[in-house]
Amino acid sequence: MLYKNMLKTLSIPWQRTLYIMLFAQVITAVGFSSMFPFLPLYVESLGTETNLSIEALAGLVYSAQSFAMMIASPFWGAVADRYGRKLMVERAMFGGSLILLMMAFVTTAEQLVLLRTIQGLITGTIAAANALVASETPRQRTGYAMGLMQVGMGAGVALGPLIGGLIADTIGYSATFYVTAGLLFTAGILVFFGVKEDFSPSANHKQSGFKSLFSEWGLILSAPGIKSTYGMRFISQLGRIIILPIAPLFIQTLSVNSTRLNTFTGLVIGIASATTTISAVFLGPLGDRTGHRRIVILSSCGAAFFYFLQSRVTAGWQLLLLQALIGVALGGIIPAISALLAQLTQSGEEGTVYGLDNSITAASRALAPLLGAAVAAAFSLRSVFTFTGVLFAFTAVMGLFLLPSREPVNADRPPEREG
Repeated sequence: MLYKNMLKTLSIPWQRTLYIMLFAQVITAVGFSSMFPFLPLYVESLGTETNLSIEALAGLVYSAQSFAMMIASPFWGAVADRYGRKLMVERAMFGGSLILLMMAFVTTAEQLVLLRTIQGLITGTIAAANALVASETPRQRTGYAMGLMQVGMGAGVALGPLIGGLIADTIGYSATFYVTAGLLFTAGILVFFGVKEDFSPSANHKQSGFKSLFSEWGLILSAPGIKSTYGMRFISQLGRIIILPIAPLFIQTLSVNSTRLNTFTGLVIGIASATTTISAVFLGPLGDRTGHRRIVILSSCGAAFFYFLQSRVTAGWQLLLLQALIGVALGGIIPAISALLAQLTQSGEEGTVYGLDNSITAASRALAPLLGAAVAAAFSLRSVFTFTGVLFAFTAVMGLFLLPSREPVNADRPPEREG
């Protein structure tokens, strides 16, 4: 019976695409996140040919990729709407595989920074995957689909650093890049043979080429509620990442065993990803039934409350518990915003919509660590949690007053079908 139900599910085109992309999302997330634990140490081991400090180069390794992705993502999104979203997924996966393989052979930190910049320019797997899934999924199931995609991302990000750190410690830094390049190549092959995209560009895209790209962005941004949704994405992403640079320093003040400081810091960060993954499974489909606007407002209120509480913690276990609850709230916010982007825009624009979304996410990723460090330096470590609570409270206010009270039914989105 289970086997027959599985075959029936995979015979439905949009569900087959969703589950293949879910698996590919896990693989690519593992691949890209596996270098997180050791990237600064890799920079240090390579050395420098310039007068830049190792600290500056370690920062550039992260920020260069984010800034490059911020610039490139909207253009790749426009290409997706003209030539197909599957093609863009393959571009990101195969291109990422090649770049990661090349990172194993660099001899200076400057070369690594250059390759990280190129990685930002040619990858963007999340935006490409979300655009493909959104274009193939019936409108009334977008929350379910985006929830599952968040599950794939969360699972991959949770596993990737552990796998990468283990390989780096056991075999060496270069081996990690070989393995992760292979993972991305495998994901690309899976999508190439497993996903069948029924794509034809809209009449506007056929006629306009790339001349009207800026006007196309203007049309998307003029849709009711879309600017607010992008604003909520930017602010919520700031809130997710802003504590990363101060987390180890703050945990030190909680009398955590110094010999277990790195382990406990990793646990604090990892538990939020784990609970985000779990809650997205439930809150994504719930948004399909009750409305994604309601989910994002309530989840943002919850995140604000839990961050305010974190500014008052006095023990490590309190921080760990509240971070787990933060993850539950994020499991509502992230897929709800992705689903709203699909519902508030027209069918055929998914590539451009999620390309802009990825650009905004990259911008917040680049700004957040700098902002967190600045707030901590100007005030205190605890003030960063208070500031983050204010960010999420503002996100809830935006959802309450700026999003359409009734989510539109996109008649152009494909109906739910079984064949």
